[in-house]
Amino acid sequence: MKATCSKCGAHHSLPDAQLVGHARVQFRCAKCEQTTTVELARNPDATQVLSPLPEFARSAGAPRLAGGGAEDAASLRLPAGKTIALSVIAGPARGLVHHVGKPRVVLGRADSDIVIGDPEISRWHCAIEIKDDVIRLRDLESTNGTYYADERVRVAELKHLSEFRIGTTIVLVSVTPTLSAAR
Repeated sequence: MKATCSKCGAHHSLPDAQLVGHARVQFRCAKCEQTTTVELARNPDATQVLSPLPEFARSAGAPRLAGGGAEDAASLRLPAGKTIALSVIAGPARGLVHHVGKPRVVLGRADSDIVIGDPEISRWHCAIEIKDDVIRLRDLESTNGTYYADERVRVAELKHLSEFRIGTTIVLVSVTPTLSAAR
């Protein structure tokens, strides 16, 4: 990045690698030895981290989701006429397919609805919450994070053929029409 000293107008070249993730940078001019602060333009497509996380985006923690939160569970429901499946396409449990039979399922290493034997996954790692046609992936404050589209996420909306990663495991979401029983 090119920057100009605000005192003497001398031109400086700042290393881009050291500027990543910063909203502004200070540098000392080699000519007049004065300090200049430069505001950096943000990439509009970059993920913005909010800290502390706003109330609407916070998960209430794995125990609530594993046990079923009464106030939220009532609004969740599976979509009519559709079947949702979670398929492990990479990782230690590759080949595992789970047909979602309730509107909230917890994925984790142990004591969860879908147990995945991956040492990089937390006991209660993430939850899939479904309300009609909306499928929401929610990280349960896991140690190693939940990734969607190569971004660490706390909450993400999924659709047919979406993939997400937990630990070294990649999970594929598929939504298909429910087949009616033969008469």
